[in-house]
Amino acid sequence: MDFAYSARTRELQQRLTAFMEANVYPAEKPFHDEVAANRAAGNAWKPTQVVEDLKKKARSQGLWNLFLPESELGAGLTNLEYAPLCEIMGRSPIGPESFNCSAPDTGNMEVLVRYATPAQKKQWLEPLLEGKIRSAFAMTEPAVASSDATNIESSIVRDGDDYVVNGRKWWTTGAPDPRCRVLIFMGKSSPGEPNKHRQQSMILVPMDAPGVKMLRALTVFGDDDAPHGHGEIEFTDVRVPASNLLLGEGRGFEIAQGRLGPGRIHHCMRTIGVAERALELMCKRVKTRVSFGKPVAERTVTLERIAQARIMIDQARFLTLNAAWMMDTAGNKVARKEIAMIKVAAPEMALQVIDWAIQAHGGAGVCQDFPLAQMYAHTRTLRLADGPDEVHRNQIGRLELARHA
Repeated sequence: MDFAYSARTRELQQRLTAFMEANVYPAEKPFHDEVAANRAAGNAWKPTQVVEDLKKKARSQGLWNLFLPESELGAGLTNLEYAPLCEIMGRSPIGPESFNCSAPDTGNMEVLVRYATPAQKKQWLEPLLEGKIRSAFAMTEPAVASSDATNIESSIVRDGDDYVVNGRKWWTTGAPDPRCRVLIFMGKSSPGEPNKHRQQSMILVPMDAPGVKMLRALTVFGDDDAPHGHGEIEFTDVRVPASNLLLGEGRGFEIAQGRLGPGRIHHCMRTIGVAERALELMCKRVKTRVSFGKPVAERTVTLERIAQARIMIDQARFLTLNAAWMMDTAGNKVARKEIAMIKVAAPEMALQVIDWAIQAHGGAGVCQDFPLAQMYAHTRTLRLADGPDEVHRNQIGRLELARHA
């Protein structure tokens, strides 16, 4: 077990860090200003020129599609090699997209790489890899507890050369973005199948297909999260070609497990970057503030929180690297316990670190002058996204008990 970064990773770390400092961090305020201007003009979902310019610059420097292990279409990095790079990109809310490494597109592209036909790849994967379009993953439903995906009620019914899709989905991240052109939709194609994990399928649904209706954009702690956002969508007799089905009928759970493993660990990698930046902001703040005649940085409670934050971040990082190493050496299925562990640990750690950073900033910590409030809101959602903590803990507990059977 060797977590030492490869020479290529170290080189990419330096290049990414330099790009972030020279281009991404300075662009954060112009990005928020442009979103605010678009919102005032009546279109908060308009893609920003700030990010489009960053994407062009990153691609010209070869900092593009750094994910996709075991594929010639990406950078050819392993999960272990990608982890520290994903952490660097995750330090900024506009970082991942600047390098075409943002969710949900990364997970969707991995699905297409693994399971799509050549024609499906030509139509959807190629423009996604080029950053020309975006995508979404339609799985969660408002009417059922979607933490148990066997509850999904949406239907995918064969009718001649087509499938007819019906249902309602929500928390379809990225769907309000006008660049979102395709959804990976999960629904029941064989409700009578005795094996409840073989009842579901996944199918590619174009956003502009007749019968696809965006009902609303969902807010996160009162924020619309524009220009990306999260949609609630109604599907009414949506007819798509049978050739849009992924892998085959009844293979939806198989695809989901293949998608969610890498997606979960990518979230954790980015979350560690968020926590690092929160700690950095906290340290800078307390060194410039004096309260009751004494620098805040010298107070014992401050020092204890900084020390504990450093311990917690490093613990989460090593757990993440271990999970990435397990995925590379033993496969995603064997690494399911390690993936579940870090999916619980990373958001909990980051929320605590961000909370301490907010406290150190006082009232400034919860306003728009600093990114901490947005960090907290986004990170809190990760305790629900890609499976809630309770599901992961149950899985970890069962696997641990199995060791002592």
